Amino acid sequence: MRNLDRRQFVRATAAVAATGALAGCSGNGGGNGNGNGNGNGNGNGNGGSEGPEARAEAFVSDNEANLYEGSLEDMTGQDEVVIATGAGDNGFSFDPSGVVVSTGTNIVWEWTGNGGAHNVVSEDGSDYEFESELTDEEGYTEDVTVDETGAILYVCVPHRAQGMYGAVAAVDG
Repeated sequence: MRNLDRRQFVRATAAVAATGALAGCSGNGGGNGNGNGNGNGNGNGNGGSEGPEARAEAFVSDNEANLYEGSLEDMTGQDEVVIATGAGDNGFSFDPSGVVVSTGTNIVWEWTGNGGAHNVVSEDGSDYEFESELTDEEGYTEDVTVDETGAILYVCVPHRAQGMYGAVAAVDG
């Protein structure tokens, strides 16, 4: 085994880092950027290879969403899906935190009155943009009808740090 002095170690580390950085620049630019621009205002073009289910699952998993148990709940075929807002023991969860629905489904977020004031705000990368008001009113509702396939990625802004994230994957139904 070869021993490196500090200067040799820094040079070797810099060379490896530069090689890694340049490797990321050497792609052929072959992405198809096939956003369909269908004019419905939700900007849900399919700019990548991951479909709505994979994106929704990655979002709740990566953000360690409360009550997420490793897979999205299949609620396809239902006309309406209700998501409890302020669920869980401490009121800092959406329940269910991740679902799959069919296009045409009406998603309703219904406030439980637990956990203080909540809102539901779409996050960067969501195919649907929306923002509810901040309220602690039990029974308050917000809804979105999903007319196109896509991933709805959202958070309760005041409880982001507590893991209050959720996602809906809308698939052709």
